[in-house]
Amino acid sequence: MTDKFDVLVIGAGAAGLYTALCLPEHLHVGLINKNILPVSASDWAQGGIAAAIAPEDSAALHVQDTLAAGAGLCDLEAVQFLVEEAAACIDSLVKMGVAFDRTGPDLALTLEAAHSRRRVLHSADTTGKAVVSTLTAKVLNRQNIQLVSPAFALSLWLDKTGRCQGISSICDSQVKWLRASAVVLATGGGGQVFAQTTNPSVSTGDGVAIAWRAGALLRDLEFVQFHPTALSKAGAPRFLISEAVRGEGAHLVDSKGYRFAFDSHPSGELAPRDVVSRAIFRHLQKTGEPHVWLDLRPIDGDRLRYRFPNIIQVCADWGIDIFAEPVPVTPAAHYWMGGIVADKFNQTSIPGLYAVGETASTGVHGANRLASNSLLECLVFGAQMGLLQLEGEKSEALPEEEDAGEILEKLVSQQDIEAIEKLRVELPSLVWQNAGICRGQRDLERAIVRVEMWRQEFVSLALSQALLNVQPGQTIDFSPGDAENSSVLRNWGEVGNLLDIGYLILKSAAFRTESRGGHYRLDYPLTDRDWCCHTLINQSHWYKSGPIEF
Repeated sequence: MTDKFDVLVIGAGAAGLYTALCLPEHLHVGLINKNILPVSASDWAQGGIAAAIAPEDSAALHVQDTLAAGAGLCDLEAVQFLVEEAAACIDSLVKMGVAFDRTGPDLALTLEAAHSRRRVLHSADTTGKAVVSTLTAKVLNRQNIQLVSPAFALSLWLDKTGRCQGISSICDSQVKWLRASAVVLATGGGGQVFAQTTNPSVSTGDGVAIAWRAGALLRDLEFVQFHPTALSKAGAPRFLISEAVRGEGAHLVDSKGYRFAFDSHPSGELAPRDVVSRAIFRHLQKTGEPHVWLDLRPIDGDRLRYRFPNIIQVCADWGIDIFAEPVPVTPAAHYWMGGIVADKFNQTSIPGLYAVGETASTGVHGANRLASNSLLECLVFGAQMGLLQLEGEKSEALPEEEDAGEILEKLVSQQDIEAIEKLRVELPSLVWQNAGICRGQRDLERAIVRVEMWRQEFVSLALSQALLNVQPGQTIDFSPGDAENSSVLRNWGEVGNLLDIGYLILKSAAFRTESRGGHYRLDYPLTDRDWCCHTLINQSHWYKSGPIEF
């Protein structure tokens, strides 16, 4: 069975939804989503969207702050484009009905770490949810957009010239091929490869993994941002306590009430995220304590209730009264700066393949993302897909479609299922321990050897042999077509992608022998001028770009 679209958008977070809405309306768009809408990191975003719209602010200042956070690896033209288009994107969201907070008639702006001005728009402390819910409603009302859900993208489908002409996918419990003249990867990040992460369960690096396997050029995968303040409570998820809390005046303290972050940086808890995360990591190592504390009591109570109702509620659900006590926090993997190399029009190195949002590496984040620039990137670069012009190239004819005739019971033993589950648990622990906040060559090399072994074990599974060898035009219909089988297939796909991105992150971290932005090496603690360049990855080849100069 083959379904045909003009454009396939893989992922339904802010980047995927906005891209689908901005594509020309005469195009038939397929929106591939692993879950029922909406579950994405965008939906979890609390802080807001950065835009230099205040009279005392300017695009130049926003550029300056972004470049400073990016630690020498930003692309100046990409950053300028991002901040100059910000106001138009905010206006678009307001017209769509996103209810940003206001101060009288004006849009309210808050301060976040490493911003020199108040420029972050928000909708209480659930900005991502406000944006995603509005975009979702618009998508569901658009006649040219077909939601394909639940569905999981397995691989890219390239023709003999190397042009992308669609994907293979798991739709419910059936593997089939979907054809399109253009494919847009908007699958978000890969936080689930780390044991401690603020990302939702869907963030398994799918876009980066399938693009790498198809031969796309990748960049800077060692740069991972660790959010300093995730809730640290037994049994609770690593719920992100927004950076905006510190911008509003919350203090980061140890068990004695000491504001230790000032020992690492003059801005204290308002220093860039990588600095604050390392300050916490070092302090915990020194004291042996399991977590530090975020004290919100310096913020006026009414202001706290107005700005952070969701944080108040989640903390209360876990027995924490933020009006009476500080919140226990530790760092957790939050955002992946690297990704698939994409230009201002989101074009990757593979013709017909585009990447938007956290999946992409456009050059706007460099070695460390500036707070609240990520939702902005989704919007600004998603809007660029409105300029898409499909070429009149004819896709290759499919061989006669055939059903591979396999059923799940024949392909997956209980032993296979258990092996996949074991990898899903063990891999994130390994990556967190060896490629987390602080890294070293010996640990990285040991972890690489282990992941290479796991990848070989994974490929040898019977289910892997069946799914990795399916040919264009073939359909594998797993029986019975139930939710349990569909879940097993998706888990297989996600674990395979996690193994690939774990390998890519570890290798990239070992390759870069310096510390910069979100990448910190204990054995190379200084920033090296000779490393003011990108890490480029093409299949099994790692190499340096030319030097970056402003």
